[in-house]
Amino acid sequence: MSVHNPDIKRVTTHTIQELKNKGEKISALTAYDHAMAQVVDAAGVELILVGDSASNVMAGHETTLPITLDQMIYHASSVVRGVKRALVVVDLPFGSYQGNSTEALRSAIRIMKESGAHAVKMEGGLEIKESIVRILSAGVPVMGHLGLTPQSIYKFGTYAVRAKEEAEAQKLIDDAHMLQEIGCFGVVLEKIPAALTKQVSSSLSIPTIGIGAGPDADGQILVIHDLLGITNEFKPRFLRRYADLHKVMTEAIAHYVDDVKTNDFPNEKEAY
Repeated sequence: MSVHNPDIKRVTTHTIQELKNKGEKISALTAYDHAMAQVVDAAGVELILVGDSASNVMAGHETTLPITLDQMIYHASSVVRGVKRALVVVDLPFGSYQGNSTEALRSAIRIMKESGAHAVKMEGGLEIKESIVRILSAGVPVMGHLGLTPQSIYKFGTYAVRAKEEAEAQKLIDDAHMLQEIGCFGVVLEKIPAALTKQVSSSLSIPTIGIGAGPDADGQILVIHDLLGITNEFKPRFLRRYADLHKVMTEAIAHYVDDVKTNDFPNEKEAY
């Protein structure tokens, strides 16, 4: 069982690269609030993603598209204040970087200055190259994201596995190498064939982080609410639930309701 070692210094992009170089897998999870970030950080995760999946998990939207830059900064600030060790990466939300590189840079700078995060993540390849280069030129670390890119869900029309066809697979390979060449420190590979993940990961010098992409990425990431079983309606093949907190929490709250109704809570010891 991995536990947090207080002697380990803060994880940086350099640390993540060293883990790849040593052949040690990188653990990553999402977090969206202060309390959860403290737990994830203390458990020893190296990379915490403040994902635009907050749009789904925290706000109940069907897609990641509605969440705003201001809302992402709010979530990122909450997470950063709870983290002592992990590298905190923040998603640039839909509409904050695709339009032009000047807007992209402005969005990234706002996240870095107002939240205190350590890096940003952006979905896409060649089509957003100019924006990535502009952000990198300002000294902001960027993580790429290829394969299933949820911000483009209406273009895809489905959450099915991406890059199964040769042309799309080749574009993903080309985009991954382009992201490396322009200076991204890593790339998320989402919901692509395991064999393609192995090919990309072995051909890149920068780390890959997989989600639904097989065992051969340099690291893995899951949404924390899915891993803990707080959400129970999302059941993709790639998800392993490590707890059933939905059941635990529901039973605890039901117990509380019963105690209130029967006047068992608060008792004499719990009163002043």
